[in-house]
Amino acid sequence: HLELILVDMVSFSNTLLACIIGINSITNVSASFLQSSTIGVSLKGSLSSLCAASTSSSDRSSIRKNNDDNLEEPTELFDRRSMLQKASTVAALTLSLSPQKSNAMNAKSRSEGYAVQHTEREWAYMLSGPQSNILRQGGTERPNSSILEGEDRKGEFRCAGCNTPLFASSSKFHSGTGWPSFASSLSAGSSAAVEVENVSAVQANLLGAEIRCGTCGGHLGDIFSDGLLYVNTPAFVSGKRYCVDGAALIFKPAGDDNNDVYGDISPVVKKREMPDFMASPKINAR
Repeated sequence: HLELILVDMVSFSNTLLACIIGINSITNVSASFLQSSTIGVSLKGSLSSLCAASTSSSDRSSIRKNNDDNLEEPTELFDRRSMLQKASTVAALTLSLSPQKSNAMNAKSRSEGYAVQHTEREWAYMLSGPQSNILRQGGTERPNSSILEGEDRKGEFRCAGCNTPLFASSSKFHSGTGWPSFASSLSAGSSAAVEVENVSAVQANLLGAEIRCGTCGGHLGDIFSDGLLYVNTPAFVSGKRYCVDGAALIFKPAGDDNNDVYGDISPVVKKREMPDFMASPKINAR
């Protein structure tokens, strides 16, 4: 029976070894994080203890082999068994660093600690439905549903909740995602106008992080580190892509044009004319 169990372990380890290759690629990305985090230190100790346990287990198995001539285990099995124990540690390490999805509904309050504060009832009176849904509830608009996605004039993009300048028109580019995209944000005095959620390096690179207005705490969207994908755009230089919900913004054109553009307005849909061969036949009056 023991021989059958060992054969099953060999089959299982072959599958697990293939998974380790994928796991190692993730752990390499987070190497710098592991060196400075308490999770990395504790798991490093766990790895050392498991390796020591693996060695002692191999020694005990060797003694049993010498005492019992009928039990013959290939040396390869001991190496695989040690690898399985190490793989379990790597899996635990990966799960402990598994980034949670960037979430607009994180635990941090949208009011406490911000310069502009209102009650939820006051916000409901001040904002439109789409604005309130995004800024105060952390919602997300449908792609291509904001008029600001196609806005290419010079000016500033401001917070729809507190009128704080957030993005310059020079940093805007068309990412093809359907949401207004920016390569960088403006600064508000000594601090950034846009607050970026504090997440691990793994989550920031893979899933992005939430961005808020640094003045009122309103949800704006997410920031991603994929700017290098957008060649010949400002994002290629900054390496960042601020993906913003248009309804959270107000565009103030530069110059003498004082007509602000609110991002919760839907873009104008051009009427599509039917081809001549599909048009209804004209009836001439007698």
